[in-house]
Amino acid sequence: MLKTYKGSCHCGAVAYEADIDLANGTGRCNCSICRKSRNWSAIIKPEAFRLLSKPEEMTEYSFGTGAGKYKFCKRCGVHSFSTGYVEDIGGEFVSVRVNCLDDVADEELATVPVNFANGRDNAWWNKPMITCHL
Repeated sequence: MLKTYKGSCHCGAVAYEADIDLANGTGRCNCSICRKSRNWSAIIKPEAFRLLSKPEEMTEYSFGTGAGKYKFCKRCGVHSFSTGYVEDIGGEFVSVRVNCLDDVADEELATVPVNFANGRDNAWWNKPMITCHL
């Protein structure tokens, strides 16, 4: 069910609203940035995302092909979402960090489907053999 969630960084300087249907699934990946930051995200279209804070509260990081722009708070350093463009997943997207949603119950998170991607080996459509650490 599509629901509007509020999300933020640790200190609250970066805040947003996002319309997400968590039942559609979320993702975890073993690529270098996702593994090191323990990313757990839901991909949505930009129209379903509303930044509530000033953009100046954030800085961004990009690497590799530059397809993803990893936004993070200048104060506390928490990555609460990222943006990008990847043709294979429908073009422009916002990747909302599920663990940064402020108003989602633990019981709801426990039932959310998780899809795993093998980004480390550029085999994105395949599940890695081992996922328990992601």
